[in-house]
Amino acid sequence: MKALLPHYKATLRLGVPIAVGQLGVIIMGFADTMMVGRYSTDALAAASFVNNLFTLVAFLMMGYSYGLTPLVSAHYGRGEKIKAGGVLKRALAANGVYGSLLIVVMAVLYFFIGHMGQPAEILPLVRSYYLVILVSMVFVMLFNVLRQFTDGTTDTSTGMWALLSGNAFNIVGNFLLIYGIGPFPELGLLGAGISTLLSRILTAALLAGVILFRKRYAPYRLGFLAHKLRLEGVRYINRQSLPISLQMGMESGSFTFSAIMAGWLGALQLASFQVMVTVGTLGFLLYYSFGAGMSIRVATFVGTNDWPRVRLAAKAGCHILIAMSIIASLAIFLFSEPLIRLFTTDEDVLVMSLSLIFPLMLYQMGDAMQICFANALRGTSHVMSMMWIAFVSYLMVNIPSGYLLGFPLGLGITGIFIAFSLGLFVAASLFYFYFRRVLHRNLLPSGSQSA
Repeated sequence: MKALLPHYKATLRLGVPIAVGQLGVIIMGFADTMMVGRYSTDALAAASFVNNLFTLVAFLMMGYSYGLTPLVSAHYGRGEKIKAGGVLKRALAANGVYGSLLIVVMAVLYFFIGHMGQPAEILPLVRSYYLVILVSMVFVMLFNVLRQFTDGTTDTSTGMWALLSGNAFNIVGNFLLIYGIGPFPELGLLGAGISTLLSRILTAALLAGVILFRKRYAPYRLGFLAHKLRLEGVRYINRQSLPISLQMGMESGSFTFSAIMAGWLGALQLASFQVMVTVGTLGFLLYYSFGAGMSIRVATFVGTNDWPRVRLAAKAGCHILIAMSIIASLAIFLFSEPLIRLFTTDEDVLVMSLSLIFPLMLYQMGDAMQICFANALRGTSHVMSMMWIAFVSYLMVNIPSGYLLGFPLGLGITGIFIAFSLGLFVAASLFYFYFRRVLHRNLLPSGSQSA
């Protein structure tokens, strides 16, 4: 236990700023929904439709940027700051190409909005909001790359402050542009979109400014400028990034399809599903943040070829995430009704949502463990297995078992939620198996080799 104590402290120190930044994102999402919803129901419906379309793109972009972190952390661990600057240049190129392809796909999709079965009265709102959010994805891509770079150098607080600043700006911008306060025009949903665009430009600009002008990043800037961009280097970034992107995309896709199946059961079931998934994101915030901190620690020790400390860092991260999942489950159990009432005043939705408390608590452990071992594996840069693990877990286990439990076996929305846990535990087991195999392959046969 004494050997793990420094790893607990270091992982918590890295994870807390990431968690605070993510909490800011969640608060911004709540604020957006409340302000748009109070403006008009049509605006809320249009925003919900567009944001759901862009959720998958956002996850694909985020996952692709994750391939950068272990590469930077490995160079950081070896003191190779100039080389890390070169990695940033290659990552910007690779993410730029990948992000541009996704944006082109979404631009083409824009011309088919009228054929997606949405109410005719909201289509004008959808079209204008869609275009503004489409443009903002350029800056989401840029922010993701810069944040993973700064996180990879163990500077997780810079990304936190950039996010918090952007979120505060967005909330104020929403207030001014949605309702037309003072000299500002009343733009409704379009105003919310413009505010989101400007806040995303601000967060990317803040991070870019830190990297460009802060003394700490001077060696990285030298490496960025000196590095010659070659196709093979960009391809290498792609090989590290694409599996993680597809893994996150398939996970997000399983949620989307499960929501569709919940809708087959009825509006009440769909509303309860959305409420409980939203409550579950409070746990995900913790797991994601401290899992990312653990991944940085693992990658740093991989960079110095210190595999015994890789094992200790992963074990400490696993303990932290198990503790987080227990805390989240207890909070959900003890405060279930007040939490659910934050999102609905419908008593029928409340009753059905309360029936999902225990499946949601099981889901917390599965989510924490799959995030833990996915991040441990990501930290070693052995990421090719992540694609097929995601395919098996989320598409071959989660979705079919959700249908089987929900419909032929008659468990309804409870069955769909239990299927989430099945998929997550399968993913966690496979990620653990591959991480353990990588660890044992690199550990010397002199000490303990259990992960």
